[in-house]
Amino acid sequence: MEGMEQWKDQLEQLKIQLEPWKIQLEQWLHQAIEYLHQIPPIQLYAAIAVLFISTLLLFSICLFKRTKSNTIVLTGLTGSGKTVLFYVLRDGSSHQGTVTSMEPNEGTFVLNSESNKKGKIKSIHLVDVPGHSRLRPKLDEFLPQAAGIVFVVDAVEFLPSCPSVSEYLYDILTKASVVKKKIPVLICCNKSDKVTAHTKEFIRKQIEKEIEKLRASRSAISAADISNDFTLGVSGEIFSFTQCRNAVTVADASGLKGEVAQVEQFIREHVKP
Repeated sequence: MEGMEQWKDQLEQLKIQLEPWKIQLEQWLHQAIEYLHQIPPIQLYAAIAVLFISTLLLFSICLFKRTKSNTIVLTGLTGSGKTVLFYVLRDGSSHQGTVTSMEPNEGTFVLNSESNKKGKIKSIHLVDVPGHSRLRPKLDEFLPQAAGIVFVVDAVEFLPSCPSVSEYLYDILTKASVVKKKIPVLICCNKSDKVTAHTKEFIRKQIEKEIEKLRASRSAISAADISNDFTLGVSGEIFSFTQCRNAVTVADASGLKGEVAQVEQFIREHVKP
């Protein structure tokens, strides 16, 4: 009983100590209510709306960061070796008997070179989009969720196809879905193991020259080219990939030889484990 009495005394003392805080809190609450009553209803509703929108925006940003895309898009002209690269990245096999794709190949998997690694490794969603001109609209289905684009070029047959390669790449680099999200692009010079293959530096320079021609010709046709969402380069300057809003890099590869380390590095830079 004595212990109970002591506990009651301590509780009463605590109440006495907290009483000034209680009074102060009630005063603050009363002042806040009076202040809110003085604010015109329109301003009050506007403040609540701003607070709600700001909270929703912050929540959306956090959600986007948590769900960053793991999609990599393979594209380029027909015959450049996209499908071979797809299978090499997936399982290490070039599938040399594979015919030209008429439908997108896609799959979600761990890169073949990482299949034996320990620890947490994030799977990638790889999409091989057909290069035929009539099938290219399918590319637009995958670009909005792409974390990166691998644009495959045949380094052996490059010169004859340079105008077509450059025009296709020009169209990709001026798409709103690519520019606004600043989707990185890797120009993959495939078949680089061949003796007759052109170097990646030569290919980069030739494409830049060809895109410069495209800029001039399309500007002459229309000041607002309705086939493209954005324009490339800086007015009054010769075009180079460094002027693009999104990063454009160039790498060597050989699908048939399984030499795809630079492609894998690009993928891992943009699809983090």
